[in-house]
Amino acid sequence: MKFSKEIIHWYFQNKRDLPWRKTKDPYRIWLSEIMLQQTRVAQGLPYYEKFTAAFPTVHDLAKAEESQVLKLWQGLGYYSRARNLHYTAKDIVNNYNGKFPNTYAALLKLKGVGDYTASAIASICFDEVAPVVDGNVYRVLARYFDVDTPINSTEGIKLFKKLAFEVVDHDDPANFNQAIMEFGAVQCKPQSPYCIICPLASSCEGLKNQRVNMLPVKLKKTKIKNRWFNYLVVIANEQQTLLEERKGKGIWQGLYQFPLLETTKEVENIEQHQAEIQEIINIQDFSITQFNEKTIVHKLSHQHLYTTFWIVETSNILKNGIPLRKIREYPVPILIGNFIEAFNF
Repeated sequence: MKFSKEIIHWYFQNKRDLPWRKTKDPYRIWLSEIMLQQTRVAQGLPYYEKFTAAFPTVHDLAKAEESQVLKLWQGLGYYSRARNLHYTAKDIVNNYNGKFPNTYAALLKLKGVGDYTASAIASICFDEVAPVVDGNVYRVLARYFDVDTPINSTEGIKLFKKLAFEVVDHDDPANFNQAIMEFGAVQCKPQSPYCIICPLASSCEGLKNQRVNMLPVKLKKTKIKNRWFNYLVVIANEQQTLLEERKGKGIWQGLYQFPLLETTKEVENIEQHQAEIQEIINIQDFSITQFNEKTIVHKLSHQHLYTTFWIVETSNILKNGIPLRKIREYPVPILIGNFIEAFNF
């Protein structure tokens, strides 16, 4: 088909020089695909290089402590990806003799591996005709075929997967999948795509109908939840502080934070929360001052965190305190990491 041949031809002329394009090792392809979900290449590349240096093989990743994995992941966000990555590495070593499954269907059984990642590994590493559909592919297909079915609807997911099957190159699925993703990232960009020099311009229905900037269509996002976080940064005798591990299935599971007082609105008078603070940090005598005058708004996909850091000074010896000099050894959310840098422990 002209579409697939044009895309592959464009790819060979324009592809970026990226390390995971120089290998068919399923471990490295898997690592890159998981990292690049919800992450731009420019941001993900340094993390890929750090991970492959620290964990050259799936066996190395499987042997690592979760805290080490989360620390290396720090700043990439969507930390469930890192936990699933670690779990799946151990699964592959323990239950697959250290070898990745070599089919789309078998890859789908791995934790954290969905349709897109299974398709990418199966096609790139094992030449299976398994078309990928990610954000870039949705955009290319929606514009080329002028499809306004929402890409995040049940109908849209099925339709675009069908279209992807129709256009995939059966002789070269590995290069085609990489080509169409690269084409969407570099040529058919979300804003200001290069239609004037596009090799598909003559057959693109979206361009013909002047609808390129309207596509793809996406259903309205989930309502954003607002939360108010007050972090209690305990400083005891200028030597110790307190950190706690986030438990449960909420955001940042397994990462560390300062003791947290969550309120239903912005705190105007911290003294009104004295009893709560005493209970949270298990200290009776302390002074407390506000660190950031302006509330920090940390935006997650479905939550906005309105955050204030409070410096809590005490002369007490902390029962479960950690030395200030060791605070950078703990995996923390980027919100906490930025504060640690600003406070300069």
